[in-house]
Amino acid sequence: MQENRISFDSPSFFARLKSMLSVDFYRLFHTPLFYIFLGIAAIIPAMLIGMTAMAGPNGEPATPLFTNVWQAIAADTPIYGFEGIDKYANMNMVFIFGGIMVSIFIGHDYKSGYVKQLFTTHAKKEDYLISKSLTCAFAMASMCIAYIIGSIVAGLFTQTSFSVNVYNLVCAVLGKMFMSLGWASLYTFLNVIFRRYFGISIASSFFFGTGILVIGVGSIIGNTPVLNLFLYGSSVFACLSSGFVNVLICFIASVSWAVVYNVVGSLVLYRSDVY
Repeated sequence: MQENRISFDSPSFFARLKSMLSVDFYRLFHTPLFYIFLGIAAIIPAMLIGMTAMAGPNGEPATPLFTNVWQAIAADTPIYGFEGIDKYANMNMVFIFGGIMVSIFIGHDYKSGYVKQLFTTHAKKEDYLISKSLTCAFAMASMCIAYIIGSIVAGLFTQTSFSVNVYNLVCAVLGKMFMSLGWASLYTFLNVIFRRYFGISIASSFFFGTGILVIGVGSIIGNTPVLNLFLYGSSVFACLSSGFVNVLICFIASVSWAVVYNVVGSLVLYRSDVY
């Protein structure tokens, strides 16, 4: 019974976590997967903004997808329902592709036998989940930075406007980067649940990453801040009219869901065959 308790107050907790984080970060930095997804994150906004410079089928100027580079980062105002690809296509797409990256990263743990070896010598399942959540949150935050760089480079090439309120932009970016922790924890949890079914884990990560459930609700009840309780709602709350309150809500929502997913995920691992 003692073995099944989730304990975070052990004097050696931080030492154990530091050890696992060092291993996970080493694996992250020494796998092509991380750099491939950084490239994907940079290419996505470049393609979206590049569409601005494309001509129509008869040579007429194309209708710009964005009139401002920073619209590729976030919508002008929080939009919870679907209102067109130009409102939906922004940095939130990092959380979709980041989910696929997490699925592959964790899936390799089970395929390679790393998890079996780890839990044979390392009994704390919560350490594994927390380490994976933090490592993958770092990876997704790095993808956000790559996304911004790709947006800037594409904007320079297409000569798209860069005008923006810097304070609002910084708040929007910080809000979305803070959301990386919540999303990474969700994806880690999903991959623990579907650890024997790699295809389902990727499909579930993609499904929840699109925020389709919140988008559906938002399309019915409208743009209500109540949806900020959920990860996708908080993610779209980080917009180009963001302020400190937006950043704070994103931070609280992200950390709260990270705690929930790590606690529940640890319970799942303790009560089931982890291999």
